[in-house]
Amino acid sequence: MEILKIEDLSFSYPLCEKKALKNISFTVERGDFVTVCGATGSGKSTLMRMLKKELIPLGELTGKVYYKGKDLDTLSEKETTCSIGFVAQRPEEQIVTDKVWHELAFGLENMGLPKDVIRRRVSEMTCYFGIEDWFEKSVNELSGGQKQLLNLASVMVMQPDILILDEPTAQLDPIAASDFIATLSKLNRDLSLTVVITEHRLEDVIPAGNKLLAMENGEIVKYGETRSAISALYGNKTLIEGMPAAVRIFNNFEINTPCPLTVREGRDFIEKNFSNEIRSADKKEQKNEKKDAVLEFSDVYFRYERDLPDILRGLDFTVYENEIFCILGGNGSGKSTSLSAAAGINKPYSGNIKVFGKKIKDYKNGDLYKNCLSLLPQDVQTVFLKNTVKEELADVNMDTSDLPYDLSELNERHPYDISGGQQQLLALAKVLSTKPKLLLLDEPTKGLDAYAKKSIMDVLKKLRALGMTIVCVTHDVEFAADCADRCAMFFRGEITSCSSPKEFFSGNSFYTTAANRMTRGYYGGVTTVADAVEIMKKNGAATK
Repeated sequence: MEILKIEDLSFSYPLCEKKALKNISFTVERGDFVTVCGATGSGKSTLMRMLKKELIPLGELTGKVYYKGKDLDTLSEKETTCSIGFVAQRPEEQIVTDKVWHELAFGLENMGLPKDVIRRRVSEMTCYFGIEDWFEKSVNELSGGQKQLLNLASVMVMQPDILILDEPTAQLDPIAASDFIATLSKLNRDLSLTVVITEHRLEDVIPAGNKLLAMENGEIVKYGETRSAISALYGNKTLIEGMPAAVRIFNNFEINTPCPLTVREGRDFIEKNFSNEIRSADKKEQKNEKKDAVLEFSDVYFRYERDLPDILRGLDFTVYENEIFCILGGNGSGKSTSLSAAAGINKPYSGNIKVFGKKIKDYKNGDLYKNCLSLLPQDVQTVFLKNTVKEELADVNMDTSDLPYDLSELNERHPYDISGGQQQLLALAKVLSTKPKLLLLDEPTKGLDAYAKKSIMDVLKKLRALGMTIVCVTHDVEFAADCADRCAMFFRGEITSCSSPKEFFSGNSFYTTAANRMTRGYYGGVTTVADAVEIMKKNGAATK
């Protein structure tokens, strides 16, 4: 049964000649799990908002969206609110109450349901999502992953027929993201819930879905059954670059077998078609000579309030000049707090932080930020001060052609109205214009497609070659594996391990790349898709 039908939908934002969506037409059947993918700025988020009447932005709109055969415009607010669920990229934007239990009950209260019905639904959904332990907590105490799970639960308690999600795992660590997608898959399987989701992190999402919708420049490139749709994208470098590791590895070879989608299928593909006489590429990693220290944490303790527990607990680490230092770890472990401390925003109550050998407290009159240190925060909207992208770029004293995206196309748009990935690139341009010697980045690849992400890596490597030191907090293990000189694991307010990417990712089971999991035990030292492809080509075909 058809649940959604989109007919010849086009849309352009105010004062923009270029259309964000062009002649979009497709249908979604009840029980489908549709993954929407595409480059940053391809129109994915705009399309998602067109499916939820209350979220349609201002602009010129033509075409129709039908829900269960009815024009979306003719449905009452109560119908669309209850029947069409929406989970946004930024969990904080969707939470409206102070307590977990109240957030779960809020939508039902607004529906005017009887008290006993509300209690029954809330208790059932709490058990289903396994959130009893933090049922009475304040939402401010929750980690990013918990907030996003709460958002999902508070939407599902209203029993929608279809769930729309706009990059819901963008701010989640790898384990929380995998758990979140597994929960969506379970809802789709157990309740026949229709799911339409946009994502850049496709490793777990692609195998969960039964259909794929690929977009470029506001248009649909391909829509259909997942495996066949991916096969039809062969040769489209921009879109294939964002696919699961198994797909990217497969696309480097001309072998007449079905395209693998999962780690297990990728492993089977490798073992059936390639030998392993050469077990390891034995590439010697470039060892970072311990030059002068740029950033030093010595036994640092920090808490947000006197009666709250410590967030940083005896934090010790050193970053040296001309290196890219990536920090990984779970949501709520203290990674972002440590960056804020390094930038002089959070003041530790014990321990010392030095920047270029000088204690932060000894920097006076803003000297710390004068061609010395800059921070790209996790919430990049805090960087924007103007009403248009053009005005924001007017403050950027640098050649924006070096950046991996033509921001001038967005000149007349408000910074809040562009996609999350575009906001990320605009904020990075502003931060880099301050010409820092030490650059602190908090989730710089959030919301970026794989192609833009690779370009960001090239920019960071170029900056490192020019003498800049970069400290990056990230959930993106592939990004860290590709560009870091050293990776560190953050756990409960301290760094528990620090080593080269090859050593770091080869020793982890979950905080590691799909390419490593796919080849572990068959090939050694593989951390990236490029590593896997290289050693597979060296080995050649498997002997029958």
